Amino acid sequence: MSLSSGASISAAGRESFASGARQLVLDLLELTKPKVQTLLLFTTVTTMEIAGSPPVSKIALTCLGGYLSAGGAGAVNHYFDRDIDAQMARTAGRPIPAGRIAPKVALSYGFVLAALSFLLLWTCVNLLAASLAAAGFVGYVGVYTIWLKRRTPQNIVIGGAAGAIPPLVGWAATRGSLSWTAAYLFAIVFYWTPPHFWALSLLMKDEYAKVGVPMLPVVRGERETRRHIVLYTLLLYAISQLPFCAGAFGGIYLGASMVLGLTFIAGSIWLYRRADRRSALRLYLFSLLYLALLFGAMVLDAKL
Repeated sequence: MSLSSGASISAAGRESFASGARQLVLDLLELTKPKVQTLLLFTTVTTMEIAGSPPVSKIALTCLGGYLSAGGAGAVNHYFDRDIDAQMARTAGRPIPAGRIAPKVALSYGFVLAALSFLLLWTCVNLLAASLAAAGFVGYVGVYTIWLKRRTPQNIVIGGAAGAIPPLVGWAATRGSLSWTAAYLFAIVFYWTPPHFWALSLLMKDEYAKVGVPMLPVVRGERETRRHIVLYTLLLYAISQLPFCAGAFGGIYLGASMVLGLTFIAGSIWLYRRADRRSALRLYLFSLLYLALLFGAMVLDAKL
């Protein structure tokens, strides 16, 4: 073998190693569900700005701790859902069903991230924030993923409490305690979750039915799901007015919550009447915008 051919093999080996390492990093990142985390972190940051004026370092540490906790929960969720993920076109390419990450590795990875989250928040923020983030991990993994997801169409309603934890973490990180305002923010995210995910479940109904996950449109039908979406957007609108009524926010928030809430209700009624996939997709996408704009309005109201 010539020196040039040996160098070529060595270069190919290095390139293969670099490619494999890059894929591993991407897979470990995917296990943490970064797309889902974006809005959760946004509600954390905005809540911290509502609760006070924390230094950037505290915001960064709180977000990192929150990401590690929610990311750990996401990795454990990947482990428990690996069987149904392999059967759905949308999820078959995920790291575990695709064979790129061993199930036990993903499980261990998830618990390590959760432990790191607790240690980071406890030592660098405070024990209350660390405990709340840990509660979110337990809620998502134990209550939603293991207990409810495959047993009841109310899985999103009850399990949605885990996704509503970030505002509590942000408030606790800033003030070291909780308050009624923090509870209102928790309630807003809690009541926002069902119509948000039910709109998505209308789009994914056939895949959920294929793997036996009892989402509401699978068990109760699409019409009943659309009716529930209307009901919960009405409840969400009522809940979203509580912070203003309690004096936590002023006119900027009131105006934004009314416009956004009424638009959400109108979209849910439109979906109920039209009963098509396009309307479901529009409502799902608007629900993301709704929560971001509502929490953004809170910050404007608190700072101006």
